[in-house]
Amino acid sequence: MPMEFLLFGLLAVLLVFMIFNTRKRTKQMKAEQEEKATKTVPGAKVLLQGGIYGTIVSYDPEDLDTPALVEIAPGTIIDVHSQAILRVVEPKDAVVDAPVVETEEPVADDAIAPAVETPEETRARLERDADDK
Repeated sequence: MPMEFLLFGLLAVLLVFMIFNTRKRTKQMKAEQEEKATKTVPGAKVLLQGGIYGTIVSYDPEDLDTPALVEIAPGTIIDVHSQAILRVVEPKDAVVDAPVVETEEPVADDAIAPAVETPEETRARLERDADDK
């Protein structure tokens, strides 16, 4: 009998864990949907489920069965289901280039690019290196 109570206890703990985990996930998904609905406004760049990027022309966050109008190319507007909008694409921050430091001293041409050896110069250098060894 004690083994049966232990198994029922374990089952009860697993069920409670599943209920709390499901509730937490449902709450998180609802928050994500509300955030997407607030960010999905005309002019926003979006990514659709099929991997197509576009710009929202019209979207009704109240009636999700009404198709959203998305411009995928200049003058090309398509109707998509509101759930086909995967996410709103945030613009990336511009990368700031490192400041250019100017020196007053002129740089020699050979410091920029090394001189190219002729075949005769290469043979002579290799012979000198072989003699030094």
